[in-house]
Amino acid sequence: MKVLLLNGSPRKEGCTYTALTEIAETLKKNGVEAEIFQAGDPSQENVAAAAAIMKEADALIVGSPVYWASPSGQIIEFMDKFASKAGKDMIHKPAAAVASARRAGTTATLDVLIKYFTYHQMPVVSGNYWTMVHGNTPDDVRKDAEGLQIMRTLGNNMAWLLKCIEAGKKAGIDAPETEQKIMTNFIR
Repeated sequence: MKVLLLNGSPRKEGCTYTALTEIAETLKKNGVEAEIFQAGDPSQENVAAAAAIMKEADALIVGSPVYWASPSGQIIEFMDKFASKAGKDMIHKPAAAVASARRAGTTATLDVLIKYFTYHQMPVVSGNYWTMVHGNTPDDVRKDAEGLQIMRTLGNNMAWLLKCIEAGKKAGIDAPETEQKIMTNFIR
């Protein structure tokens, strides 16, 4: 089992990365492979590289810093392209969103990111509170004991759900069939 963690910050090893690292370490303790991918670069080449990993991954976690009370512009651009390219490989795979902020804007950031998951029928995995960390620097985030506990809980919940899905498959339980999308337009 493998989880792809997208770091939506332009800062490669900043606060968002610190939160994702806590999740990755927890996944590994549960026997689940975790790969943190630098998604702060929304170029077509970078999106294609992440999409190739998503094809083989069993789950997805997207992390973003809060900029102007919402996700970073880089991760929004990245996710728009990523969902178009990897959407078929996202269907029915568990997903989670993580926000990193100095102070506020985290719930709005989570709301935006989770919409990519619900559109692709991805079960959304939670922590034991909103999946966010607070701090202005990675050292600040490492002092956010509650935030780090939430990240560990998210990692444990993701590992548990992946193991449940694997057990279900072994018992002959398949994901539901996906109906062809119906597009209704109310403009005449």
